[in-house]
Amino acid sequence: MSADSSLFFVGTATTLLRCGGFTVLTDPNFLHRGQRAYLGKGLWSTRLTEPALSPAELPALDAVVLSHLHGDHWDRVARRGLDKSVPVITTPEAARTLQSRQRFRRALGLAVWESHTIVRRDAERGGAGPSEWDGATLRVTALPGRHSPRPLTRLLPPVMGSLLEFADPSGEVLRRIYLSGDTLPFEGIPLIREHIGEVDRAVLHLGGTTLPGGLVVTMDGRMGADVLETIAPRRATPVHFDDYGVFRSPLSDFLAEVERRGWDDRVDVVDRGGTIPL
Repeated sequence: MSADSSLFFVGTATTLLRCGGFTVLTDPNFLHRGQRAYLGKGLWSTRLTEPALSPAELPALDAVVLSHLHGDHWDRVARRGLDKSVPVITTPEAARTLQSRQRFRRALGLAVWESHTIVRRDAERGGAGPSEWDGATLRVTALPGRHSPRPLTRLLPPVMGSLLEFADPSGEVLRRIYLSGDTLPFEGIPLIREHIGEVDRAVLHLGGTTLPGGLVVTMDGRMGADVLETIAPRRATPVHFDDYGVFRSPLSDFLAEVERRGWDDRVDVVDRGGTIPL
C-alpha cells in the first residue's frame, strides 16, 4: 500500500493535504488580489496575492480544518463556494457561527486536546467498490494557540493549532502533521511537544501580522524559529507570510533566523501553486 502524501499550497494558510486516501483543506482563503478581508473590530486588510485555485477547482474534500474564524482564513468566497455538507473541524466558537449563521451543519468544535476521528468508508462514497484505503482514519486533535498577547486575547477570535494523524486501515500511522494556526509563542507551545511527541511536518503560520498600534498577532521570523525549535518536527513548511498588507515580517526573516540557528536543513519552502511531499 502506497503512503504517498503531499501538501499543495493555495496561498495564505490555505493548503490541500493528501494522505492515506484523505483530502483535507486548511484555512480556506480564496479572496482575489485587491479584495479586502475582515479581521474584526472594524479592521480590514487588502489581499496582495492571487490564490492558486478557486473553490470550484477543488477536489472532493473529506474535511476542512479551520484554525479560527478570521477573514484571511475563512472568507466570503469560501463561505459561498464550499460544499456545506463537508465536515469543518474548528474551535467551538467558530463551529457555533458556522452552524447557526452559515448553514455548515457538520461544523464541529473541539476543545483543546479534544480529538475527532473520521473513518473512510468507500461504500458511502459510491464508485466501483472498496479501495485500498477503505477503513483508513484521520484523527484531528485541537492544540493550544494564542492569537494575541494577554490581556488582549479577547480582541481576536479563539484560535487552535491542530495535529492531523493519518492512519491506514490496519491502524498504522502514516503521517503526523502539526498545523500551528495563528498563534504566538506562549507557554502552551512546549506543552504541545510534551503531549504529542515528534511530528513529521509542522506547517507554521508566520507573517508578523501587525495591527494598528503595533500589536503583533502572528509569528514573525524570530518567533517562528522559536516555535520550530520547540516543536522540533522532522520537516517544516512556512505559510501565511506575504498575502496581506498587515503581514510585516517577510519569509526572508524566518529563513535567515533558522539558518542562523542551524535549522534550515529541515525547512521546505513551497510556492503558491506548488506541491511538496509530506
